[in-house]
Amino acid sequence: MERREPSKAAPIFAALGDPIRLAMVARLCKDSPLRTIELTRGTGVTRQGLIKHLHVLEEAGLVSSDRFGRERQWRMQAEELATLRDYLDQISAQWDLRLERLKAFIEDSA
Repeated sequence: MERREPSKAAPIFAALGDPIRLAMVARLCKDSPLRTIELTRGTGVTRQGLIKHLHVLEEAGLVSSDRFGRERQWRMQAEELATLRDYLDQISAQWDLRLERLKAFIEDSA
C-alpha cells in the first residue's frame, strides 16, 4: 500500500469536519450532480452560506462545479474520498500491527 502523507489528507478531513459540509457531501454522493438551489433546499442555510461551504469543499478537492448560465451545478470528486480511505486504511493497518504485538506480549507474559 502506498504510504499517504497526513498533510494530503488533513485539508480533506478539515473540510468534512463541519456537519453542513459533511451532509452536502453525503447528498452529492447520492444524487450528484446537483444545482446550487437543489443543494440549498431543506438545509436551513442561506444560498450565500451554502456557497461558502461549497467553496471550502472545492478547495479541498471534494467537489467541482460547472456554470450553466447564472447557475452552478456541483458534483463529487470521488478521488479525494479514495485518498481519505487509503489514509484511514494505512492507520488501521498500523493499529492492527500494534495490537498484534500487544497480544503476543501479553500471551508471552502469561
